[in-house]
Amino acid sequence: MSARGNGHAKILMTGNEAIAEGAIRAGCRFYAGYPITPQNELTAYMARHMPQEGRVFIQAESELAAVNMVFGASATGVRAMTSSSSPGISLKQEGISYLAGCRLPAVIVNIMRGGPGLGNIAPSQADYFQATKGGGHGDYHSIVLAPASVEEAYRTMFDAFDLADTYRTPVMVLGDGMLGQMMEPLILEKGPVRQHAKTWALTGCRGRKPNIVRSLFLKEGVLEALNLQLQKKYKAIQQKEQRWEELLVEDASVILVAYGGMARIVKEAVRGLRAGHKKIGFIRPISLWPFPVKAFRRPGKKSVKYLVVEMSYGQMVEDVRLAVECRAPVEFFGRSGGGIPTEEEILKKLHTMS
Repeated sequence: MSARGNGHAKILMTGNEAIAEGAIRAGCRFYAGYPITPQNELTAYMARHMPQEGRVFIQAESELAAVNMVFGASATGVRAMTSSSSPGISLKQEGISYLAGCRLPAVIVNIMRGGPGLGNIAPSQADYFQATKGGGHGDYHSIVLAPASVEEAYRTMFDAFDLADTYRTPVMVLGDGMLGQMMEPLILEKGPVRQHAKTWALTGCRGRKPNIVRSLFLKEGVLEALNLQLQKKYKAIQQKEQRWEELLVEDASVILVAYGGMARIVKEAVRGLRAGHKKIGFIRPISLWPFPVKAFRRPGKKSVKYLVVEMSYGQMVEDVRLAVECRAPVEFFGRSGGGIPTEEEILKKLHTMS
């Protein structure tokens, strides 16, 4: 039996390893990366197992080189991926913009660390703006998915590659050092791997007109027309691909909102408060872009307050306020630079809202 499991027995994996294994089973054929903590286990796992599957692993000379290698591989129609942590993702932003401009599918994993600058290797969620508001230059979006457990991280990779191919767009999987490093049991179930016709790919032009992949358009009006096509696609994604988890929201007077690793702590706090007969609910955005505004727009819902908890000094809270549209008060509590809000601190903040 392979050390990677047979698809039925429970095995222990870190989040980084689960993401890598999920990518392999989702059909990733090309990976290029460059080492940076706290996601190095992901790169190491791909280095061991991609060649065993007859696929391509490259440790590039830099983050810039890695994302541009992914660009080239994606242009040929294969499923391609890179991963890094916060400063490395910053270096990849130009390449991600090129992927979006050329309408090329790719998966980018960011296991966030403390910042700004080199910061530290502790968990953080301070890259939310970078991930959801573009990050690179131009009017574009990447789909952003935020798993909260090792098992979900594994399953998310099937979704990430499928969304990338469906919409011909970069998809970012956004985790943090806590998710990347924690170890949990999971079953390596076979996920859905859909086949996508890639008639646009650069596979040689025998018997057909040549395909061209580019994002440089100098003739007046041509680039604007491309941008309008992209905006039409983004609107379709916003309508169809909102994802979230909710718990005990129907009668809640206060709803706590958190994503990723932070959501695990918040969810336990909510369960404890419910055991004490407090009417507290919970919403976990899973798609950070498109943001799940539908979770916050409930016709006829009585007055409710929201408390957003993040490992940052206030980023997702802006999207919650936009989603609520001033119909309810939204408060915030967060820590950053490796600081993780505790259950006790969350309860203290809730006390000030009552």
